[in-house]
Amino acid sequence: MFLYYLLGFLLLLLVVGIALYFLTPRSYESSETVANSYDEWTQDGILEFYWGEHIHLGHYGSPPQRKDFLTAKSDFVHEMVKWGGLDKLSRGTTVLDVGCGIGGSTRILAKDYGFDVTGITISPKQVQRAQELTPEGVDAKFQVDDALALSFPDNSFDVVWSIEAGPHMPDKAKYAEEMMRVLKPGGILVVADWNQRDDRQKPLNFWEKPVMKQLLEQWSHPAFSSIEGFSELIAETGLVEGEVVTADWTQETIPSWLDSIWQGVIRPQGMIRFGFSGIIKSIREVPTLLLMRLAFGSGLCRFGMFRAVKVSSISSSTENTEAEVVKM
Repeated sequence: MFLYYLLGFLLLLLVVGIALYFLTPRSYESSETVANSYDEWTQDGILEFYWGEHIHLGHYGSPPQRKDFLTAKSDFVHEMVKWGGLDKLSRGTTVLDVGCGIGGSTRILAKDYGFDVTGITISPKQVQRAQELTPEGVDAKFQVDDALALSFPDNSFDVVWSIEAGPHMPDKAKYAEEMMRVLKPGGILVVADWNQRDDRQKPLNFWEKPVMKQLLEQWSHPAFSSIEGFSELIAETGLVEGEVVTADWTQETIPSWLDSIWQGVIRPQGMIRFGFSGIIKSIREVPTLLLMRLAFGSGLCRFGMFRAVKVSSISSSTENTEAEVVKM
């Protein structure tokens, strides 16, 4: 009899969670709605409890292997460092972490590589929590800032780093421009992002359009760029030395979506810690996580990696632009 009651209760939770999912979308309206969403997620602590200090996907290897969810997240940071060539840089290298969340990646860059890192986020609550989690002696600073209007002067950092912040940016070109602007000449841009398939080559079909609509509306995303499209926007800043290097890490990261749901099953103590409202909030995210897995598994979405080096001088940038014009 108890089992029937339990199953009935779980079914009720599922129904309520799905109803909330459809009745209360969190559509992007402005940067304020993004900040409010992250403030709420940070303040209630549910996201940190299940996802840890890294609010991004994990790296499971190529081909993917079974791995602890939180370990995969920290491994992602180290893999991104190696892919970007940052492991060859000296201690004291200045890094700007754009969209730092609660500072998980920022702290690894500071502790494990000795970099002087500044993390920025649009969420005041994330800044507060990042500061609380950062121990004495770790050279990591945090502040509220807007990625589309960075408060730093030109040529401020040796490295600009960003993980999964791009989908929240309504102006992808400005996002690229600002990150390249604050890089020092010869500095390195390394970005990891959720991307949409390039619909200029293959338009979204009848089922992909409603799926993408939900992915945008539920997590305050104005739009996804494609890997090809965003790499073009970086190049079009006129500040890139050579070519923008890209990679597709979809297969390396895709286990994260189902693993994130599995956390709620293997860590039932969260039900006690966050109570009924916390359970509902958690269940509410399940449809989006499943749609993300569907989108990345079907090729509708891709996990893009981007690396660019800033020109050593404006004159060389002009020469590169003129050379492109001659080629055309």
